[in-house]
Amino acid sequence: MQKDDVLRLLRDPNLLPSEKLTLLSNIATQAETLGVPCYVVGGFVRDLLLGKPVNDLDVVVEGDAINLGRKLVEVYGGKLTPHFKFHTAIWHLPNSTDFVDLITARKEIYEMPGALPKVTPSTIEDDLRRRDFTINAMALRLDGEGFGEILDPLDGQADLERRVIRVLHPRSFMDDPTRIFRAIRYEGRYSFNIEPLTLGLVDSEALKVLHMLSGERLRHELDLILEEERAFQMVLRVASAGVLTSIHPKMPKFNQEYADYLEMDIQLDVPADRRSMGFILWFLDLTEEEIFLLANRLDFSNQLSLDVWAGAQLMRSLPHLVGAKPSEWTYALEKLPLLSIYAVYLISRENALLSYISFWRHVKPRTNGNDLKAMGLLPGPRFSEILLKLRSAWLDGEVTNESQEKELLAKLL
Repeated sequence: MQKDDVLRLLRDPNLLPSEKLTLLSNIATQAETLGVPCYVVGGFVRDLLLGKPVNDLDVVVEGDAINLGRKLVEVYGGKLTPHFKFHTAIWHLPNSTDFVDLITARKEIYEMPGALPKVTPSTIEDDLRRRDFTINAMALRLDGEGFGEILDPLDGQADLERRVIRVLHPRSFMDDPTRIFRAIRYEGRYSFNIEPLTLGLVDSEALKVLHMLSGERLRHELDLILEEERAFQMVLRVASAGVLTSIHPKMPKFNQEYADYLEMDIQLDVPADRRSMGFILWFLDLTEEEIFLLANRLDFSNQLSLDVWAGAQLMRSLPHLVGAKPSEWTYALEKLPLLSIYAVYLISRENALLSYISFWRHVKPRTNGNDLKAMGLLPGPRFSEILLKLRSAWLDGEVTNESQEKELLAKLL
């Protein structure tokens, strides 16, 4: 792509808001004052050339990124979080939650497969050659007269046109097996194809290294997939590549019948969380033992473990609850996470679950503990018993107004 075409894309507010273009200009200005060449790299360049709105702001300098960060804070304000080990910094923009990653151009050496790399400062070309795929190994010059020039030593633009995902070298998945997940994400997101030679590198050796990764790293990659618009297709691709059983032999395929339920109804008062919803649906048909094995392997938080376990337990319990009174449904459900109940409703279409989410859980008697004290009752188990019976009466339609509640309360007392 010619420089004029790139400049036209940079000035398109649908791709890059004017405030972000100004931000890049400010970074370039300060890089020039320090005499360090400055580039935006990776996803920014890829999405810009594809004509898609850009989100990532990864800035690479052939020099000291931390020093550039200090200069930016000095001139424009904000806060800097340096990472000296990796020669990087995060510039937290003033009066904003946004940030920019500032990276020293570097080489990476993987001393062991799957381990984090050893980093040494280097050139922008070396920095591009350490990356995952050709479509992410392009840089756009920001400073001086070079502004708008594309550096593309590995033919990333050609692969964008061919719509293929291609690694940079044969040991790529051995060095970092999480790239397997990334390749599948990009393939699904952009409707590209993983190049056959690249796909062939997802072999038994690479999968053995993947098996050695921590649960936290694996779950993070699955989280990112579940947030994608075409998550189900990506999970199927992960399974077909043999990755699931490398995570854990009990790792199930995603049930195709549940695929449409990743999208949540925002009108319902249920916290929308695609990651948690994804895992609830994914593990819904597993046994309790299998769920806790996988929760441990993937380093689930306590809340996520509870969400997934509760969904599977409720699914198995449904036949025993069908035909129960509203109060019985309510007391069976109210200690379960709302998201788990909602997931089971989507699959089962049991109306009682929707009634609980929409109405029953909000039903309370008009009488409270203070009212009972004012009537001379001493606090104790009897308090809870009375309030529970009053609430059940409202839920089951035995009480429909305040005067009826007072009559029932008098009988209970």
